[in-house]
Amino acid sequence: MWKSAKNTDAPTNRRCFSLVHQYIQRFNEVSGSKSAVIRKRSKTPGVMITQYVVDIPEGKSTPDFQTKPIPVTIKEGKVAIFKVVVIGDPKPEVSWRRAKGPISDKNKFQSKYDESTGEHMLEIIKVSGAETDTYKCYAANEYGKAVCSTTLNVIEALKNPSDFRKLLRRSKVEGKAEGENDERFWEAMLNADKKDYERICTEFGVADLHLILKKLEEKKKERAQNKCKDGAIPHDEVRTENNSLSSAGRTKNSNIKGLMQKGTGLDQFDGEVNLLDTGLNLTDKEAALLSTEFKLSDVDFVIKIQELKAIEREDALFACVLTHPLPKITWMGKGSTLEDGEKYSITVSDHKLIHRLLIKDCSLLDKGIYSAVAGITSCSAWLVVQAESDPASAELKRARKTALASGALIDLEKAAKEQQIKSREEMEKILAAVKAKHMEGQVKEGKSITASGRDGKISAVTGTGINSGAEADVLSEQTGSNKKAKIKNSRGNGTETRLDASGCVTQAGGQRTGDPKNKKRIRSGQGDFDKVTGQDPNELASDAEASDGDESVDSTGQVKHSSCSKQRRQRQKAVSGQDPNELASDAEASDGDESVDSTGQVKHSSCSKQRRQRQKAGNGQDPNELASDAEASDGDESVDSTGQVKHSSCSKQRRQREKAVSDHSEYDETEDAAGTAKHSRRKRQGPLIEDVVIDPGVHFICGLSDVNAIINETAELTCKLSSEDCEGAWFRDGKKISPDDNFIVTKDGAIHKLVIIRCEEEHSGKYRFEADGRKTDAMINVKDPPRFDPEELRAFTEPVTVKVGHNAIFKLHFVGHEPIKIRWYKEEEELLDDNNTKTEKSASHSRLLLSRCQRKDTGEIKIKIKNEHGFIEAISQLIVLDKPTSPLGPAEVAESSAICIEFRWRPPKDDGGSPVINYMIERQQVGRNTWKKLGEIPGVPSYRDTDVDHGRKYCYRIRAVTAEGTSEVMETDEMQAGTLAFPGPPAPPTVVSAYDDCVNISWVSPSNTGSSRVLGYILEKRKKGSNLWSVVNAMDELIKEKKYAVKDVVAGIEYEFRITAINLSGVGEFSNASEFVFARDPKKPPGKVTNLKVTETSYTHLVLTWTKPEDKPGIQDEAKGYFVEIRPAECLEWSRCNTTVIITTSFSVKGLRSMNMYWVRVIATNDGGESPPEELANYVLAMPSPVRPKFTNHKMKSFMVVRAGNSVRITVNFEASPRPNIMWLKDNVPVTKRVTISNSDGSSQMLIPSSERSDSGIYSILVKNLAGQETFSTEVRVTDDPKPPGPVELDENVPGTVTVIWEPSPDEKRDDRLHYTVSKLDSTKSTWTTVADRLFNNKFTICNIMPGREYHFRVYAKNDMGVSAPSESPTCGTEKKKEKFVVSVPTRKDCDLRCAPTFIVPLKLHIAPKGYECYMSCAVKGNPPPRITWYRNHVSLNTNANYYISNTCGVCSMLILLVGPKDMGEYTIAAENALGRAECSTVLSVRE
Repeated sequence: MWKSAKNTDAPTNRRCFSLVHQYIQRFNEVSGSKSAVIRKRSKTPGVMITQYVVDIPEGKSTPDFQTKPIPVTIKEGKVAIFKVVVIGDPKPEVSWRRAKGPISDKNKFQSKYDESTGEHMLEIIKVSGAETDTYKCYAANEYGKAVCSTTLNVIEALKNPSDFRKLLRRSKVEGKAEGENDERFWEAMLNADKKDYERICTEFGVADLHLILKKLEEKKKERAQNKCKDGAIPHDEVRTENNSLSSAGRTKNSNIKGLMQKGTGLDQFDGEVNLLDTGLNLTDKEAALLSTEFKLSDVDFVIKIQELKAIEREDALFACVLTHPLPKITWMGKGSTLEDGEKYSITVSDHKLIHRLLIKDCSLLDKGIYSAVAGITSCSAWLVVQAESDPASAELKRARKTALASGALIDLEKAAKEQQIKSREEMEKILAAVKAKHMEGQVKEGKSITASGRDGKISAVTGTGINSGAEADVLSEQTGSNKKAKIKNSRGNGTETRLDASGCVTQAGGQRTGDPKNKKRIRSGQGDFDKVTGQDPNELASDAEASDGDESVDSTGQVKHSSCSKQRRQRQKAVSGQDPNELASDAEASDGDESVDSTGQVKHSSCSKQRRQRQKAGNGQDPNELASDAEASDGDESVDSTGQVKHSSCSKQRRQREKAVSDHSEYDETEDAAGTAKHSRRKRQGPLIEDVVIDPGVHFICGLSDVNAIINETAELTCKLSSEDCEGAWFRDGKKISPDDNFIVTKDGAIHKLVIIRCEEEHSGKYRFEADGRKTDAMINVKDPPRFDPEELRAFTEPVTVKVGHNAIFKLHFVGHEPIKIRWYKEEEELLDDNNTKTEKSASHSRLLLSRCQRKDTGEIKIKIKNEHGFIEAISQLIVLDKPTSPLGPAEVAESSAICIEFRWRPPKDDGGSPVINYMIERQQVGRNTWKKLGEIPGVPSYRDTDVDHGRKYCYRIRAVTAEGTSEVMETDEMQAGTLAFPGPPAPPTVVSAYDDCVNISWVSPSNTGSSRVLGYILEKRKKGSNLWSVVNAMDELIKEKKYAVKDVVAGIEYEFRITAINLSGVGEFSNASEFVFARDPKKPPGKVTNLKVTETSYTHLVLTWTKPEDKPGIQDEAKGYFVEIRPAECLEWSRCNTTVIITTSFSVKGLRSMNMYWVRVIATNDGGESPPEELANYVLAMPSPVRPKFTNHKMKSFMVVRAGNSVRITVNFEASPRPNIMWLKDNVPVTKRVTISNSDGSSQMLIPSSERSDSGIYSILVKNLAGQETFSTEVRVTDDPKPPGPVELDENVPGTVTVIWEPSPDEKRDDRLHYTVSKLDSTKSTWTTVADRLFNNKFTICNIMPGREYHFRVYAKNDMGVSAPSESPTCGTEKKKEKFVVSVPTRKDCDLRCAPTFIVPLKLHIAPKGYECYMSCAVKGNPPPRITWYRNHVSLNTNANYYISNTCGVCSMLILLVGPKDMGEYTIAAENALGRAECSTVLSVRE
């Protein structure tokens, strides 16, 4: 309706927009309405949406989170990033907040937006512990807001290596849980299986499982000792005890692993360091911190995932390369975690550096952001899914393709290999540096780990410098093999202590200090080194030779010692408090075989070839006794993949141990029958000097990895040593492998390979490679998944082509482990056996038979075979050939002339599987019945017919021809040859400019150019007031362009112009005339209009008036017309109400929205241009002028009676502006829901469909708007025919009178307008006569009762609705029989019957509704008859015409016709005669 115009007053709009909101707020306050707030949950978990309005316009929406921020756990000093993607229309504004403080620091908190991905980001620079908090993200627009939250956990970095020592020494404050004191808890733990420990602790509320397991072992030992005292040996309990300790270690390891997963987002780690098995008493927080420091390397992405664009139904592949190997990373899709399944395929390369995510069969719903999360780093990319370009081909299944990223050309394997080589080089450099430093003995700073076991205190130096601990940690992680630090024993007992990768301390000649049998924990406060105290310089120290053997630590942390050590270890000589002249005796001793079995006990073999000289210890020995030196030989140490420490025999190297001077020490060692080594506590009396010897020797650069092999195929195991000269041996399940037909063992430098040529099921097992005491192992799992023969698979994938009605057969052989499930699919729908589908399944092949194929059966055929080892699929195509469908019309005429007809059509929608070869053309002349064959043309859908007659009409038939047959016919519409088609009329010309001697005209080409192109134009002009058109250009001077300058004009004359086009057929129609234009120089634009005002408004229109602007020559010329523009308050663009100029100074703007606010302005215009707009000072509200509500129907009833069950309908007509709020009340309370209210512009109706007596009351309507309010009330009485009164009794106290007394009607209490009527029947008469009416009491005295007659009385109850059934009285009096009249003159006695007035029936209290009648009555006697006078508030009423007063035989009554407030008061009746005076009073109350 309106034309858009440019906005020129933006500041005013903003000011007025606030006024709009002020008006709306004020209107809501007056009308009592409130804003709507609706809370709802989003489809995205954890997002809450608050909706501000009830009805959201179409196309708009509240904000929502498509992806919410992921919780972040990060190291101190890093950059934390939260990312969200929000949706909503209008576009929401995103803000961030935190729970514990502001985020106003721009240097710390930076909010960003990425337009390419649509992500809003919050970056926290250099995070610290102060930023650990809960963060909330808000997205808001004018319709609502959405909120979601996330958390940031900051792991504080340890700056100084000594902090690690302090952290290790820190003791955990152990508080007893309530469950620990419960005897039922310990009884349940002692009798339960180890798998139920965690559940029992949870039930009793015990948190520290590690501490409970320690105490549990003590309690089990106490129980075993008690049983031993009774003569029982608890063998089972000892075995159970050791097993439970192993499981306890595993449980705590898993707890730490779970803690790491929760804190870092990683699911699995390679080369975990079990901190809890070291025997350290650490809190969970400390364990998590240490685990993060030791285990988490800075994993990053070498190649990140990149944006993908896929066509619908294609596969999409994301891939990334890591800097460090991880077995698994987390893939996120649109805010949720993705799992491996039918929709998503998650794969990892063998070296665990390349991770891939394959999204199968993409649809438009899969579009979004996908992320790869590795530890604390992540990368994201978009997946854009585009719809198929050819909808017609959507029915036919295409071969599925895989969409790759634009950077997929990068060789991921090459990048991974380079990264692997780079990591190995870094590891080798670190290893070489550590080895060189230790060989040179450059020990700069030591770290001591002190473990208090049964043998005493062990001190170890684990680094050569400040960073040595970190280097050793990196070395342990990158090489993938378990490293150990050798620690010299400070006791001088010849044993050597080692710290393996699991944190356990092992001894070469004793037991493992990390073993559960060592109950003592590491204590804080111990010194880093033992201080050397003053010693006698003359004391002798003995030298000892020692050769270290191989030690291996298995997966259970057990220490195993090999037998037959061939070298002797010279032990350290110590002289404590002895005479230097005394001789020391030497003794040779050989170490026997020692091993620790699964129970943690140390066993010594019996085949030791050398004897061990034990150290003598005792209390009170002679200081002159000789101290013996002993030689001991230790085996070489090797660590296998299970972490076991084993001691091999015959070590060929000797090591010179450090000399130490020690005081007398006590040391006892005994062996029990089971071979368990028991050591007595030894006291150290002198200073000890520690040394660290690290000789990694030959180690593994790259260990073995588990392999999943397929039966009858080749499997390969590869590992790499640090030396090329070392030989090794391969083992399977503990048995050595010798090369044969199935096994090939090769060595290429440092790389050793084991190749299984043809895998069988018996080849599954654990394989181990040993070299120079080192070992690594891996599992080979031989599986037998379903497989196809490549030749048969290639033949199966070839499309099968059949004709319609024929059968199609698909057959494929396979091999695999039984049982096998076989399913056939057509277009992803499973095929089940029916009349047209048959499937045959056997152990080696499957066959599919499709009978009587139709064209619609064309598509993809897939077979899916699955067993317990995997599944495989094969896809083929079925093509069913049929004749084509008819060509598609309608035909399009390309040329129609007197000599030819050329037309085109579209090919068939379905060619039947074969290309169109030819088209068969037939022609029929309109009016004839025969068709003429024009022959066949090549498969081009167009034809040019030159054999036509001018003016004739023709129809054509077209058939498509393929190798499978001919299609149905397609018939064209009639086509005429040689038709004269003249061009249509152009649009009216437009005046570009006008001058005194020239008028410039332009026009546009006609929409209908006829049968040929336009050759030119002819222009004509006409003076205003003339009927004659004159040609501007001659016929032979056609105007080629679509503009022309008319110079044949007279200044001051007004002209109009018209144009016509000419083509090959001739001259076309003329256009309509242009607007009149004066041939004169351009004018000046007019000035602003004045006195702009609104004269009338309504809900749908408003009327404007203004004054014409002044004409000022040279400054502003006269206005030729006006434009009116309007703008809603919420919009910023002006819209023009009139498309053509109006010449009047008033205008009615229609099509407004009720109660909306509008800005209005008027622009004057002439030939010189438009004036500046004149705008109203204030906005205009689309509503009539305010009118106070008033009721227009003056005949409305103020009282109405309705029978119960009937409907109650009250209609009220009113006038009000603006539209008022209407409220109906009953007795000043809003009406209930059973009352129906219908409102319109000028009326309101209240309807009660079925009324009840409880609906009686006063109904009021309140009509209210901004101008005022008005109310009207109507009393509604819902009643029914009354029930009859109760039994009637007669009282004859006064002769000649009868008092009728009756029980009240049951309706009297519910109807205050109920009254009674008394009728009488005399025995001498046959009709009933009414003796009293409108009685509001329950008795009435009837006079003039004649003796000797029988009387019957009836009492009726009456109300506004009707009369009840009568209640009859007993018979009054007895009719006397007629006897003979005998006159007897009695003796006359004078009797005085005079008496003073008395009231025998007094007045009763009355409460009457306003506007109703009130009836008062009483009975008085007296002789002579008294004079009756009525009073109200002591004022006589006998002469007041408003009161109807009567006195019948002593029954005095007064009727008040219309009761009002003025009638309230005390009423008194006075009866007076010559003998006295009597009064009776009552009170009348009027109810509103």
